[in-house]
Amino acid sequence: MATQTFDKSSFEKAISENCVVLVDFWATWCPPCRAFGPIYEKSSEEHPDFVYGKVDVDDNQDLAAQYSVQAIPTLMIVKDGKVVYKKAGALNAEQLEAKIKEATK
Repeated sequence: MATQTFDKSSFEKAISENCVVLVDFWATWCPPCRAFGPIYEKSSEEHPDFVYGKVDVDDNQDLAAQYSVQAIPTLMIVKDGKVVYKKAGALNAEQLEAKIKEATK
């Protein structure tokens, strides 16, 4: 499944209706965000059973504030409606895969 663009309502719907949701908080002007984007997209294709979403922090400042996102990119993993991982910083493909495995055990 390809990544989805989340706003507040689609984000809340996704976490309430799915077991595992990955969220990339990002912005178009952020070089590390743009570097992480293709890695995140490829991961979404490798894990079709998970929902992958992207939140543009410029367009969704309230959602970023709600989850205390202070630096981007920030990856958040939600499992069964609870945040099980949240950390700022771009990851490479191996690091992302390790975080997914760790968070979804």
